[in-house]
Amino acid sequence: MAKVVFLDGEQIFLRPLERADAATIQPWVNDQAVTRTLLLYRPLSRESEEEFIDRMNKSETGVVFGIVERAGDQLVGAAGLPEIDFRSRHASFGVFIGDRSKWGRGIGSEATYLVTKYAFETLNLNRVWLHVTTDNVAGIRAYEKAGFRREGLLRQHLYREGRYFDIVSMAVLREEWFVAASGSPPPPRDARRA
Repeated sequence: MAKVVFLDGEQIFLRPLERADAATIQPWVNDQAVTRTLLLYRPLSRESEEEFIDRMNKSETGVVFGIVERAGDQLVGAAGLPEIDFRSRHASFGVFIGDRSKWGRGIGSEATYLVTKYAFETLNLNRVWLHVTTDNVAGIRAYEKAGFRREGLLRQHLYREGRYFDIVSMAVLREEWFVAASGSPPPPRDARRA
C-alpha cells in the first residue's frame, strides 16, 4: 500500500483510516488500560471497528485520522473531529494512543496540535472542544499545553470502575490557538466563509 500523508508532523503523520486498520485497532479498543480514558465501555469486534471506519470515511460531519509514527511507519493511534457543526463552526476532539509502548513520547500532543491546526486553518472552525475525566491528569496537562482551557465541570457524569467520575469540559478558540501556536493573532477571516 502506498504511503499516504494527510497531515505532516515531526515524529508522526496523520492519514485516513483504512478498513484494514481495524485489525490493529480492535485489540486497543478492548484494552482497559487504553479505554479507561475513553468513553468506550463495551467489547468491540473487528466488524464493529470496520463499520466505524466506513461510517467516518463517508461522514460529512466528522473526520478521524490514523496516527502513524514515522520511525517504523506504524499505526499507533487515532485522532480526529468526530462531531463537526459547520453552521456554528465548532467540533468535538478526540485522541488516543493505542500502542502502550508509545505512551509518554509526545505523540498525543503532536496529534492534538495537527488536528486543531487542521480545524482552524483548513475547516475554518472557531472552537474545538473535548471532555476529559478529572483523573486524567496527563491528558488535561497535554490539552492545556495545546491551548485548551477549562470551561466547566460535569459532576459525576461518567460511571466507570464501580464509581462516578467528574468530567472537565475544555475548549480552545481559534484566536487563542493562533496566539498559543504562533504568538500572533489569526489572519482575518474571509467574510464569505464566516
